[in-house]
Amino acid sequence: MDPLVAAIDQGTSSTRFLVFNAKTSELVSHHQVQINQSFPKEGWVEEDPKEIMQSVYECMERTCEKLCQLNIDVSNIKAVGVTNQRETTLVWDKETGEPLYNAIVWLDLRTQSTVERLINKTPGRNKNHLKHKTGLPISTYFSAVKLRWMLDNVDEVRQAVLSERAMFGTVDSWIIWCLTGGKNGGVHCTDVSNASRTMLFNIHTLDWDPELCRYFDVPMEILPQVRSSSEIYGFMKCNSLAGVPISGCLGDQSAALVGQMCFTEGQAKNTYGTGCFLLRNTGTKPLVSDHGLLTTIAYKLGKDAPASYALEGSVAIAGAVVRWLKDNMGIVQSSSEIEKLAAAAGTSHGCYFVPAFSGLYAPYWEPSARGIICGLTQFTNRNHLAFAALEAVCFQTREILDAMNQDSGIPLTQLQVDGGMTSNSLLMQLQADILCIPVVRPVMSETTALGAAMAAGAAEGVGVWDITADHLPHVTSVKYEPQIHSDESEFRFARWKKAVQKAMNWETTEPCCNGNDHQQ
Repeated sequence: MDPLVAAIDQGTSSTRFLVFNAKTSELVSHHQVQINQSFPKEGWVEEDPKEIMQSVYECMERTCEKLCQLNIDVSNIKAVGVTNQRETTLVWDKETGEPLYNAIVWLDLRTQSTVERLINKTPGRNKNHLKHKTGLPISTYFSAVKLRWMLDNVDEVRQAVLSERAMFGTVDSWIIWCLTGGKNGGVHCTDVSNASRTMLFNIHTLDWDPELCRYFDVPMEILPQVRSSSEIYGFMKCNSLAGVPISGCLGDQSAALVGQMCFTEGQAKNTYGTGCFLLRNTGTKPLVSDHGLLTTIAYKLGKDAPASYALEGSVAIAGAVVRWLKDNMGIVQSSSEIEKLAAAAGTSHGCYFVPAFSGLYAPYWEPSARGIICGLTQFTNRNHLAFAALEAVCFQTREILDAMNQDSGIPLTQLQVDGGMTSNSLLMQLQADILCIPVVRPVMSETTALGAAMAAGAAEGVGVWDITADHLPHVTSVKYEPQIHSDESEFRFARWKKAVQKAMNWETTEPCCNGNDHQQ
C-alpha cells in the first residue's frame, strides 16, 4: 500500500479530516462536521474552542472508521498536517488546559473602536503605520487587536497572564497543543504563515517583534514558538493515530496556494470559502502593495528553506453571504439551492448586493462600511437577490484581481480557483464573465487540505511526499471561458463600484445624533 498522509482542515464554518495517497495525491477518505458560530452582540463572532477540538476528534475517528471499512490499515498514515482559519484568536490556561474565553473569529468587529484609537495615535492617522514590518494595515481582521481586547475586557485572561498561566494562539496552535498532549507536555507552536497574520510578527526577520508587542502591549511570553510550515512539531498522543508525527502547518490560504502547486513566482489562486482570498506567489521577496493588498508569508517548506511571500487580496464575505440568505433570511433552504434560484432569474435585474457585513476588506480596508442592497424595484424577487449575491462574490474578486494586476504589472491570463463555492457552476461562469479571463477549477476541490498534507508528507523525518517540480502530479481541471462581451462586463462592474460607495462610512464608533446607532 502507498503511504498515506492526513490533513486536519479547520475552517470557519466546518472541520474536515482528509486522507490522501502520498504518491498519487488522490483523496482516499474524509469526514466533515459543521461548526457553530455564535453572535453574542451585533458585529461579534465567536466559536467555542472545545467544540473546535471535539469536531477535530470526531472527524479523525469517523475517517479512521471509514478507512477500516475500505480495508485500509490506519497505520499507513505516516503524518498529519494542520490547516486552519487564520487570525481567529484563542487564549487558554496551560495548567488546566481550559480555554479562558471563546475564540474571537477573524470576521469579528468588536475591536473597531480599538482600531480607530490605534490609528488615531499614529503619525498622520495612517492605518499602514505598521505595514513596513507586518505587511498589514491596522484592522479588526488581525489577531493582535483581538488579543488586546481580551486582555482589556476578560478578567480570566488578565489573571492568567499575571500568574503566567496564559497561552495565546491562533487555531493551529490550539489544535497542535491539544493533539500533542495539552496540559501534559503539549507543544505550543505556530508556523510562519499563521504568525504573519497576527500583527505581532516581523515578516522580514521571521520572528515575533518586540516593538510590535510593545505597541499592542502584549507580553511576549504568552506567544507560541514560530516554526517552518513543514517539520515535525510533535507526535499525536491519543486515539487511533497515537505516535503519528504532526509535521505540516499552514494557514488555510497558504495551504490552498501549496495545494494548487503555485510554487513559482507569479502563480496565483483564488479560494471561495466563508470569505474569498486571492494569493499570488511573489517568490522570496516581500512585495509591498500600493493598491490595498496585504503582504503575507506564503510558506516556508522546511527549517532551512527560505520563506516564500505572497500578495493577498482578502474579501470577508463570500460563502458567508449564502449562509446569511439561508440562516438569517430563509430565502434559500440549502446552500446548493442558490444556484437554482439564480439560474431561474438569469440576471440580477439591476439589483446590486454589497455584503459588507464585517466592513470592507481589500482593497478598501473600511471597517465603517455595512451591507447594502440597492437597485430594488417592484419587479425584484428572491431569484434576482440570489443572483446578485453570487455576482457580489465575483465583483469583489474582480476588485482584488485588478489591484493585484496593478501591483505586479503582469496581468493574470487565467484564474485558478478552489474552495467550497466552486462547485457552483453558475458562479464559476459568472466569475469568468466578470473577469474577462478563463477560470480554472481542479476536479479535486479540496486543495487546502491537500496543501497541508503535502507540507506534512514532505517534512524532514517523514519524507513520503516528493514536492519537487518534476514530481508534481498532473491535475485534471474544468475551464470556464468568458461568454459575454467585455463592454457588458465593464458596465455591470461600474454599477457595482457605485453601490460600494453607497455602503461606505455607515457605522462609526463616534457618538451620533440620536445615540442609538453607534456601537458601544
